[in-house]
Amino acid sequence: MTRKDKKIIEYQRALVEQHFREVENMYKKMREWRHDYHNHMQALSAHLECENIEAAKVFLQEINENLVTVDTVIKTGNTMVDAILNSKISLMKSKDIAINATARVPEKLKITDVDLCIVIGNLLDNAMEACERLEKDDRFTRIYISAKNNHLYMSFTNSSGKKAEKIGGLFASSKGRDHGIGLSRVDGIVKKYGGYVTRASEDGGFTTEVILPL
Repeated sequence: MTRKDKKIIEYQRALVEQHFREVENMYKKMREWRHDYHNHMQALSAHLECENIEAAKVFLQEINENLVTVDTVIKTGNTMVDAILNSKISLMKSKDIAINATARVPEKLKITDVDLCIVIGNLLDNAMEACERLEKDDRFTRIYISAKNNHLYMSFTNSSGKKAEKIGGLFASSKGRDHGIGLSRVDGIVKKYGGYVTRASEDGGFTTEVILPL
């Protein structure tokens, strides 16, 4: 096994562990909220019994805001993709990144769940890190995943600063070697399944599109 192969395997293992921690954290929040559910209802009932309507409204608003952070916002039809998408979206929202997401994954796929989650996880990590370099009001990420003409089409667009420059036909990175490994991993998986990946940069936005045969 070459040194490059070892680095890729180490990177993949670290990435899977990171994704697992994020998913675990999301479900931990869900369990905590469910555990507190009865306490919330008792407090709300107390406000209503005292006819303190304004206090009840404020309390309901607080509950709603907390629930938004743990609710499963995306249901794609694929459990693994649901887990990685929702964990990343939850993390991005905590970083004040506006999210617009539409995702539907066919039941039968040529690509394995693990490989698909590596692609999605890497691309969303890249989008998140690009957004974090901007002011909060300028942060956004758009996610679109759907089946089109016997292919799985995925598009990820994130806010960015000025138009990125290309070096040797590739976009330059400000993240260093690990970023290169991540992009190489995505490209390798896409190539493995006979798919295509394109990247485009314009002032204010960066888009990655992935097409995989079904």
